[in-house]
Amino acid sequence: MAHLLILDALNLIRRIHSVQSKQQPDDVAAQLAATDITMQRAVRTILQEANPSHVIAVFDSESPGWRKELYPAYKEGRTAMPEGLRQGLNQLQDSLFKLGIDSLVSETDEADDLIATLTKPLMSHQHQVTLISTDKGFCQLLDQGLQIRDYFNKRWLDHAFVQQQYGLQPAQLVDFWALTGISGMNIKGVAGIGEKTAQQLLTEYGTLMQLLNADSSQNKKVQLVQQNRDVCLLAQQLVRLKDDIPLGFNLRDLRYPPLDKAIC
Repeated sequence: MAHLLILDALNLIRRIHSVQSKQQPDDVAAQLAATDITMQRAVRTILQEANPSHVIAVFDSESPGWRKELYPAYKEGRTAMPEGLRQGLNQLQDSLFKLGIDSLVSETDEADDLIATLTKPLMSHQHQVTLISTDKGFCQLLDQGLQIRDYFNKRWLDHAFVQQQYGLQPAQLVDFWALTGISGMNIKGVAGIGEKTAQQLLTEYGTLMQLLNADSSQNKKVQLVQQNRDVCLLAQQLVRLKDDIPLGFNLRDLRYPPLDKAIC
């Protein structure tokens, strides 16, 4: 059985860089050098702990993706990547390559969708997939068999985590975020529906579609959701990960350690 390890690369790198920026606020070159060294150390630890048969690092593109085209306010107001880090990404990708890890970057698709696409066929064939990320949005894939490791907090984002955090099943998370919105992505949910209410509604009705089609005569919160049907459905579309992106390579290209690369 194959075990694919996926690094949500910018999720890892930006957190490391943020720490280095605070420690060396006036020296951009030193920040990048320290980020590179710390990233390599972290990745070696991750590789040792996961012991994968295959590995890849997935990066976001700088180009606007399909979500931005569908919803121009997507991620509006988010803090931009520091210019020094942006200029140094090639260096960091080279360091990963020297560790035997190829990088995947799409000109049109976000890393989240690339990761969902990578994982789907493997999990459907009962292979193991471990994702290194702090992004809770990937928890929507848990029922398909994905394992998510939060490297920084040394915890698994698993079914127990979802139950504790949201009181729901992983399959309900997309609908949950469709109701509440996601502020970090500037995705609007239903005004007046907070997390507690969304959890209560989905516990009672199961899915967003059942909620939208329910008898709302006795429940003002249900009425409110139904009055904002288009808002919910747009948010649902934006939050749900695409898993059908043509990738142009296959699993054997990701074998670790590769035979044709020097492992430092």
